[in-house]
Amino acid sequence: MIALCDTPIDPGAVLGEIASPASGGIDIFIGTVRDASDGATVTRLEYTAYEPMAEDIMRSIEEEIRSRWEVHNVILIHRIGVLSVGDVAVVTAVAAAHRTEAFEACRFAIERIKADVPIWKKEFGPGGVEGRWMANADVHAVHAGGRERVR
Repeated sequence: MIALCDTPIDPGAVLGEIASPASGGIDIFIGTVRDASDGATVTRLEYTAYEPMAEDIMRSIEEEIRSRWEVHNVILIHRIGVLSVGDVAVVTAVAAAHRTEAFEACRFAIERIKADVPIWKKEFGPGGVEGRWMANADVHAVHAGGRERVR
């Protein structure tokens, strides 16, 4: 299941939806809005997306996960709109028979979302001071710190 949404994401509901009796491993990544970025205070974010393309790419990520790993279920959700510090921005969840597949596939999912899905964010600081719009891939490159991206 893939989704872009403009309402709060409930990680507990995602866990309830992804779990199955056959799944011995469930991995969930929850990305939240933090209060700082590159040393600057952040009070809120605004996410926007080219929704048809974003959904198509998220669907292709789900299909690739299913082709590379033996998984029971995959959930990829990204929120758009205005988010406050602490809000859940993205959840990737994978259920599989074993932990290795769940871990690897979940990591692959979030890395691919950040690198490939056309979602942009704008940071706001105290007093509504606006930062710059950044694509997920731009943010990912800035914060990767030289680590190799999963492909």
